[in-house]
Amino acid sequence: MDRKRQKRTAEADLVGRDRGEAPTAAGEGSEAIMAGGKNRGPTEAIGTMEDILEGENLKSALKRVVTNRGSAGVDGMAVEKLTPFLMEHWPRIKQELLEDRYKPQPVRRAEIPKPDGGMRKLGIPTVLDRLIQQAVMQRLQLVWDPMFSPHSFGFRPGRSAHQAVTQAQTFIAEGYRWVVDIDLEKFFDRVNHDILMSRVAKRVKDKRVLRLIRAYLNAGVMEDGLVSPTDEGTPQGGPLSPLLSNIVLDDLDRELEHRGLRFARYADDCNVYVRSRKAGERVMAGIRQFITKKLKLKVNEAKSAVARPWERKFLGFSFTSSMKPKRRIAPKALERVKNRIRELTHRTQGRSLKDVIARLGVYLTGWCGYFAFCQTPRVLQDLDSWIHRRLRSLVWKQWKRGPRRFAELRRRGVGKDLAASTAGSPHGPWRISRSPAMSLAIPDALLTRLGLPRLAPTAAV
Repeated sequence: MDRKRQKRTAEADLVGRDRGEAPTAAGEGSEAIMAGGKNRGPTEAIGTMEDILEGENLKSALKRVVTNRGSAGVDGMAVEKLTPFLMEHWPRIKQELLEDRYKPQPVRRAEIPKPDGGMRKLGIPTVLDRLIQQAVMQRLQLVWDPMFSPHSFGFRPGRSAHQAVTQAQTFIAEGYRWVVDIDLEKFFDRVNHDILMSRVAKRVKDKRVLRLIRAYLNAGVMEDGLVSPTDEGTPQGGPLSPLLSNIVLDDLDRELEHRGLRFARYADDCNVYVRSRKAGERVMAGIRQFITKKLKLKVNEAKSAVARPWERKFLGFSFTSSMKPKRRIAPKALERVKNRIRELTHRTQGRSLKDVIARLGVYLTGWCGYFAFCQTPRVLQDLDSWIHRRLRSLVWKQWKRGPRRFAELRRRGVGKDLAASTAGSPHGPWRISRSPAMSLAIPDALLTRLGLPRLAPTAAV
């Protein structure tokens, strides 16, 4: 049997040979499942172990895990090895799940830098556990997502951070020009397991599924070769964690709605909008008490505040103070991108201009895909100009000495006198980067041809 036929056979075994065709799009996952869920009858069991292990759900979960890739867990298995592994072992694993005998492996500790400093701890499950968690998440999302608040935007199909920012902007425009900015301290590390499982048990009645979720919560963390137990928290890094966090914070959403408050929440970032500082301080006191006593969580006092929206940031954005507020990039987010650009365009790295732009372009494309949502294009124009100067400074530094600088300027069409005066200038690379000679030698059009993306909208430049 050839390799392609083996793969088709494995997929047939995984999804069940009597099923219809699977979704054709490689990216279909929870969104596709959500769309299909609308046709289910109200009495059909959703969230049982049999339902989770249903063929199409598993195939969708497998596609999502393979597409997302990611690092290996404690067993060292790469994503590429998952399908061959399932070809041999899936019948046994499925039976263990159905008979309530499956034991998840500990997650692998990993750390990534936080945008505001410090390190964020992640827990990376094995690829097999990621597959099972993804399958569980897709089915449980069918149960909970229709019940979640319309003011909750994080980790939900068809919802985004941009929508949360737009909702906040709408409240400010309506006259709610004070914000209660609530920051939960180490939220993902401090979720109370008993509170979480009590919420899950309200809608999931299959004891096997409940014990499986509890097993994932208690699987432990491997760090430096040692496994530590976990009696609280939902480690970031697995597919199930975002949904579980929304289930916990749904209680907060319901409390805010019960009080008639206007708010936008994205994961553990929650902003409430009120008309006065006094109202904001009253809301802050009440919500702090609710979070502490009911959810057994802690408000980070140093990062929480009652303030004007333009003095705070929300998901990387802030707002202007005009009566019709505009979205702007938060100062800290702007400083972060400039720091990263400085690293990528350091003048002593010894890379060619083309190579530097290739690396810079990947970063800026992703950054712009999110922050181009701002409504202050002048900031993006200034950033474009600043990046161009950084690149010209890099080239000038690489040319090193006067004779070569003169030759390079002449080769790029700069007049003899201008080239000579620029090459002999005592000024440093940053000053020279905005000189007429360098603008002629390294024009904006050349940087664009080399692949540098433009951040500002073309019409605004």
